[in-house]
Amino acid sequence: MSEHRTGAPGRVKEVTSLANPLVKDIKALSLKKFRDQQNAFLAEGLKLVIDALDLGWTIKTLIFAKSALGNQAVEKIAARTVALGGDVLEVSEKVLTAITRRDNPQAVVGVFSQRFVPLKDIRPKGNDVWVALDRVRDPGNLGTVIRTVDAVGAKGVILVGDTTDPFSLETVRATMGSIFAVPVAKTHPDAFLEWRKNFPGTVAGTHLKGAVDYRSVDFGNRPVLLMMGNEQQGLPDNLADACDKLLRIPQAGRADSLNLAVATGVMLFEIRRGALKL
Repeated sequence: MSEHRTGAPGRVKEVTSLANPLVKDIKALSLKKFRDQQNAFLAEGLKLVIDALDLGWTIKTLIFAKSALGNQAVEKIAARTVALGGDVLEVSEKVLTAITRRDNPQAVVGVFSQRFVPLKDIRPKGNDVWVALDRVRDPGNLGTVIRTVDAVGAKGVILVGDTTDPFSLETVRATMGSIFAVPVAKTHPDAFLEWRKNFPGTVAGTHLKGAVDYRSVDFGNRPVLLMMGNEQQGLPDNLADACDKLLRIPQAGRADSLNLAVATGVMLFEIRRGALKL
């Protein structure tokens, strides 16, 4: 890794200046506008980068700290990135801190191409479980839901309406790498409701007006679509009306509702209880 080459993609470059155009482009990925323009996003950490490449995601640029030189795992992933046609940047701590907006950044950061699954390509079968999130606003909630979907072996997440960006740095961090393992679709409410008409299983949503205790439902061995509403407003009427079952999670304390990610986790583990042999 001592040789530094410039020019075409698939090259290793040493970068120490914050004014470098490559650094400026990567820093810009903190804003959704530029993530969309570049169809790219950041993922931090050697393990995440390795997992992403193993799962077939396209890496555009690998950034690693000069202090990581000599680390065999880093050298290996750098060589792999070059072989795939991506750029490799060896950068100073100052540059890495600016890119990640962290005082103690991870030594390795990857820039990857975004990937969404088209809604029309989602054809649930067997005991597949999908989660539809209506206008989820909080990156931590979305990232935690994606991580939980991965943990329980559900199939993926459908984002309905104006939601937070699944590829923001905050969301990706909260997924702890599950962003690379969980298919994500995004759609408008009308298109979602049209797709839902052909859903071949049970569509269940949590709702304050839900009359059915979530623990009393037999989801059986068929596909399940779990619909969860916005953090503040819950499911709107048009989505609630599209549910086969409106469920409630009983609460014994003074709190009148659960955090969205927690409620989704409770529901997912109940739906998957048979498969997980809980």
